[in-house]
Amino acid sequence: MSSAQQIINELNLYDEHHRIEAKECTDKIDKSVLETICSFSNEPDLGGGRIIIGVAQTGQACDYTAVGVNDPDKLQKDLASQCSTMFNHPVRPQVTPDMVDGRKVLVVDIPELDNRLKPLYFVKEGLPRGAWRRIGSTDQRCSEEDLAVFYAVDDFDTVIAEDTDMDDLDENAIRLYRKLRAEVNPAAEELSYDNKTMLRALGAVKKDKDGFWRLTNTGLIVFGKQMSLRRVMPLLRVDYIRVPGTEWVPDPRHRFDSIDMRGPLISLVNRAYNSVADDLPRGFSLKPGNLQADRPLSIPDGALREAITNALMHQNLRRHRPIQIIRYSNRIEIINPGYSLKKLEDLGEPGSETRNQSIASIFHDTNLAEAKGTGINTMRRLMKEAGLLPPTFESDHSRNIFTARILLCHLIDEEDAKWLATPALKNFNESQKTGLIFLKEVGALDVPTYRQLTGESTKRVAGDLKQLLTSGFLSLKGQGRGAYYVATPELIKIFNLANKTYSESYKESSDAYKGSSDAYKGSSDAYKGSSSINIAGIKGELSEDIQQNLSKIGKRAKTGVINSLILQICSERDCSMQELSLMLGRSEKYVQTLISGMVKSGKLQYTIPDMINHPNQKYKTH
Repeated sequence: MSSAQQIINELNLYDEHHRIEAKECTDKIDKSVLETICSFSNEPDLGGGRIIIGVAQTGQACDYTAVGVNDPDKLQKDLASQCSTMFNHPVRPQVTPDMVDGRKVLVVDIPELDNRLKPLYFVKEGLPRGAWRRIGSTDQRCSEEDLAVFYAVDDFDTVIAEDTDMDDLDENAIRLYRKLRAEVNPAAEELSYDNKTMLRALGAVKKDKDGFWRLTNTGLIVFGKQMSLRRVMPLLRVDYIRVPGTEWVPDPRHRFDSIDMRGPLISLVNRAYNSVADDLPRGFSLKPGNLQADRPLSIPDGALREAITNALMHQNLRRHRPIQIIRYSNRIEIINPGYSLKKLEDLGEPGSETRNQSIASIFHDTNLAEAKGTGINTMRRLMKEAGLLPPTFESDHSRNIFTARILLCHLIDEEDAKWLATPALKNFNESQKTGLIFLKEVGALDVPTYRQLTGESTKRVAGDLKQLLTSGFLSLKGQGRGAYYVATPELIKIFNLANKTYSESYKESSDAYKGSSDAYKGSSDAYKGSSSINIAGIKGELSEDIQQNLSKIGKRAKTGVINSLILQICSERDCSMQELSLMLGRSEKYVQTLISGMVKSGKLQYTIPDMINHPNQKYKTH
């Protein structure tokens, strides 16, 4: 089978995704080809991508066929010429002619650009408009905020914070720094300085062009008064959210309890830690000779503190959104703006890729954070020593967030040992059993998470998951980097032998998922096709104004009109991708492109933010 035919087979199986794009272009190279080349070249850690030219989508999604190109030699020359002249750096794609069903097609492989040369952009358009990123299966034009993604070191923390002066400093925060620093090194030279000199040495204050002393962003964030932070950076806070059960927003009438915490970062670490720790169950230990009992946390306090500290220290301060600490009944998830500058597979290795150097330096000097690059390894070690599942981490480039997940269950407790001992599962290896425990607790499992849980090689991970898949206990959803596994009905029955309250959201019947996972209904007879969605009923829940707007929308409605209508709908009702697609009379791929842009700009939010590929994902405006 030819390479081009394999690509078409993959398109018909998964549709276009983050690394494959189909273009018709029978006679000439159009602008969309070059935009895709730009996005494949730019997207961090994507590894480039592949375009197949001369292939068209002839019907619904996943219905691709070769239509051929008329003059492949001319198209190759045109593509090479445009790639070498239209961008700020020459791009050298590898073009391979091929034949499918007697028709000539071109397979174009685009390598990822060296980080030192990014961003790639169209010279005539300049930055940021001329640069593109690959977000899912779409090419997205860059904004000013996106440009920070292409730089390994962000100097935001060293810039003067506008509308600040020395009166915005919190004296208590400065005293706390001196106390913590003295505990680490009583002879530290900066402790002998007056406050202004010490803060200048820490990069917390500097003179502006007129000679006035101002706070830098480091000074404001680490040492600023609470009201000053609210005035200048209103979204710089920590939201501690307590969710009943194991799912996000299981009851729309009682979504969650939330505590908003603000203040200088140096004191916020302990406030956030204490808020979470006070909610956790504690053990009881009275050692011989002691009059007072120890009350250790159910998880190592060092692991919890390190996870919170990492989120505060490494957050992307250019992103105007709070840090979220979400406390479920079985786990804690800590979500901070800013994807990891280190690859997931390198987390825990010595050495640090630091986003906020001045802030990180203060945290390290006061022992609020572990030595550079060792914090995650410390978390893993502490959790393992306590007999708990290791923490897992997710780094999402497209949403520019990082998630740390700490499970509150032991590696194998009595309940887990019971269902793992069933004849159907007892012969699986320890790594596979660990993955199944995680799946039971969280509801889904992907390849990066499995690697973090088990420490296995890529080859071993692939073999383990394939065995679970072919054994009928896992079902694969999504594709590419968005692929993940959920439990099949057979595995859920085994879970339920030991736990009758296993979440209904993850149950699937044997005939479930005969279409898009976005239409997943979350019951035992889950998705059976778009016909099972009662669009008339959904429309009936909306206001008369929106219903009228839906009835008036035509096939040629402008994108702005459709965007506005999506926001109106999602302001009144949480909707899935397929529900919106059916109401608007547009393809899911088109609606997905619009929604991706609105999520990125903050106009829309996920109802399940901790797992964006969750089959029950919907969208809302607040």
